[in-house]
Amino acid sequence: MGSLWGSITLLFGVGLLRMEGSRAQQAKHNVPRLKLFYKDMLESNNLVIFEGLANSSSYHTFLLDEEKGRLVVGAKDHIFSFNLLNISKDYAQIPWPASPTRRDECKWAGKDISRECSNFIKVLQPFNHTHLYACGTGAFHPVCSYLEVGKKAEDSVFRLEPHIENGRGKSPYDPKLLTASMLIDGELYAGTSADFMGRDFAIFRTLGKHHPIRTEQHDSRWLNDPRFVGVHLIPESDNPEDDKIYLFFRENAIDGEHVGKATHARIGQLCKNDLGGHRSLVNKWTTFLKARLICSVPGSNGIDTHFDELQDVFLMSTKDPKSPIIYAVFTTSSNIFKGSAVCIYSMTDIRRVFLGPYAHRDGPNYQWVPFQGRVPYPRPGTCPSKTFGGFDTTKDLPDEVVTFARSHPAMFNPVYPINNRPIIVKTDVDYQFTQIVVDKVEAEDGQYDVMFIGTDVGTILKVVSIPRGSWHDLEEVLLEEMTVFREPTAITAMELSTKQQQLYLGSDIGVSQMPLHRCEVYGKACAECCLARDPYCAWDGTECSRYFPMAKRRTRRQDIRNGDPLTQCSDLQHHDELNGQMTLVDKTVYGVENSSTFLECSPKSQRALTYWQFQRSTDDHKQEIKSEERFIRTDQGLLIRSLNKKDSGIYLCQAVEHGFMQTLLKVTLEVIDTSRLEDLLHGDGEVAASAPAQEVPLTPNHKLWYRDFLSLVNHPTLNSVDEFCEQVWKRERKHRRQKAHVVQQVQLHQQQQQQKVVVNPHTHMHAQGLAAKWKHLQERQKGRNRRTHELERAPRSV
Repeated sequence: MGSLWGSITLLFGVGLLRMEGSRAQQAKHNVPRLKLFYKDMLESNNLVIFEGLANSSSYHTFLLDEEKGRLVVGAKDHIFSFNLLNISKDYAQIPWPASPTRRDECKWAGKDISRECSNFIKVLQPFNHTHLYACGTGAFHPVCSYLEVGKKAEDSVFRLEPHIENGRGKSPYDPKLLTASMLIDGELYAGTSADFMGRDFAIFRTLGKHHPIRTEQHDSRWLNDPRFVGVHLIPESDNPEDDKIYLFFRENAIDGEHVGKATHARIGQLCKNDLGGHRSLVNKWTTFLKARLICSVPGSNGIDTHFDELQDVFLMSTKDPKSPIIYAVFTTSSNIFKGSAVCIYSMTDIRRVFLGPYAHRDGPNYQWVPFQGRVPYPRPGTCPSKTFGGFDTTKDLPDEVVTFARSHPAMFNPVYPINNRPIIVKTDVDYQFTQIVVDKVEAEDGQYDVMFIGTDVGTILKVVSIPRGSWHDLEEVLLEEMTVFREPTAITAMELSTKQQQLYLGSDIGVSQMPLHRCEVYGKACAECCLARDPYCAWDGTECSRYFPMAKRRTRRQDIRNGDPLTQCSDLQHHDELNGQMTLVDKTVYGVENSSTFLECSPKSQRALTYWQFQRSTDDHKQEIKSEERFIRTDQGLLIRSLNKKDSGIYLCQAVEHGFMQTLLKVTLEVIDTSRLEDLLHGDGEVAASAPAQEVPLTPNHKLWYRDFLSLVNHPTLNSVDEFCEQVWKRERKHRRQKAHVVQQVQLHQQQQQQKVVVNPHTHMHAQGLAAKWKHLQERQKGRNRRTHELERAPRSV
């Protein structure tokens, strides 16, 4: 027995091992370092669940209120208010179902009464200091109302106003359709469908003091069957008159843009002070423009692999409010492969595209080309303000500007991501990305963006962006993959609370809450904390704990950029040994000659490579075990297909990550001679179960329990493990049948006794015999449980 740190090897001595490890490490680069299942998250108290109501579902619309400490969630026929500290406690709910009349009308129209003819909440926006604005589908009859939440958290007010408004142009009719909205200065900007059939899609501005305004109706150049993802206000300059609204959506490609049907991701812009035209485009946007968002992987053959199905966007604020960083999640519409990607965009690149050439249809084939003619003044898309001209309102714009804007809403150049490629690509997995939020975290060696990415199977990926040389050269490290719902379900809403350091997740079946950091799961040693490369966590001298930038601790160790424990933790080796924080797992197992055995060893980190070394009991020399005919190395352990007497000895399981090697497991294997096995099984002596095999002389006089032995080794007369398992299962099934028969007989006897049936002495003796047999089976089972060792497993934590 020795501590883990005593088994650390700081350098590789064999060049071949370096080459092999480098190739294998590349293969593991794209896997999450830690994988935590739903049960793991619950048992470690890292997950809080709201299972949902029996008569509700679709917890898709989130509004985070950090000041009041509440998360407001819109669902089917309900609005909830959850406590940010713990969503499973102290929550309030308001039923808001569709009226029976509307439900009947919806059913008569051919809609599904249980899945579509309800009020699905689609809009939750802050209206003022005391109220929210809420809208729902209303069983294919959109409705809106005001939700009173009080001015302060201690007001404990959560009440729906009785006044109901028409929700057309605010919420879709169909609950399956996406909508995106934002309430600014008392006016609601919303991208949604505006009719029962789901054919009239538009970008609306409603409420407020101005007349409602929208995009041009039934013009595919403006919108072509779009699905809206997000709405954001981004200042253009220091003058509020120049503020612009940006919309993110995906739509079908315009005719001539692409051969065949294809989906394009879009970013649209319009001016906040747009009032529409005077003679043309009355009550229609005059400043609407859109551009294509490109997220593709350049191919070696010159053909890019495009991710066009925009799913979600997140705006990361910077020191300049005019220049947030835009994170966007994409999937692919390809029938050839399934994949997801994350791309980052800068506002500088976006504005450059909107100041570039307009798309124009021209030529014999009527193809899209850059407009080469004269662009009218002021340039279409420019907000009326003192900054860019002397126009006070869009109603004062010249007719040629409005006419040009109406026929040229699209830009010719697309917006390319930073570095011209995605920062994350996933094409070899059975899930797709759905949502993203990003947290800016300050670490010892700088600031890092930590991404939390939701998937369509109910998992969360935690990824950190690490600049290698510059901002344009990023390394993405996949820290964790966590299952946050009890069954596979798409994550459809995400909110991140920096104040509470919590993440909130919505789906069809409920709401989950998890902390942004779980430093304790990485391990109990400095090296493991350093290898994690998690900006939230650092080694504080005694454990892996939350990193606080303001705390001054001389023993604090963290290396996000390189994750190198050799430079960070080597001087702490003696300290760790003294504290006994980690102990090398040391065990003894037995094997039978000519049979097979499996030595289990799984590193906690999926990025780690496993190596095995062998040492004879009488020799100090260690040799590496390589995969060959008899030895098969797997991610779970080492399989020895056919044991020889010479295989007896010590086996060391070692994990290698980032050039750092540590010993996880020491196994002493005793191989027993086949010719002596039967004598051993029928001996009369006793062997101390806990004694190491090499310390106990195995003679025929030593009694080894048959089941105890078979729990450790394969019987040599069996041809395979499958045959052995089959025999064990048959024996267990036979025992269960006998047990069930006896129980049935005893129960029958007890029923007869209760019914006071007259029993003759012979029957009474038979019942006593059955009871005795039942008692014997119970005692036999107890004895088996006492005699059977529970196999020691190599730990999943280091």
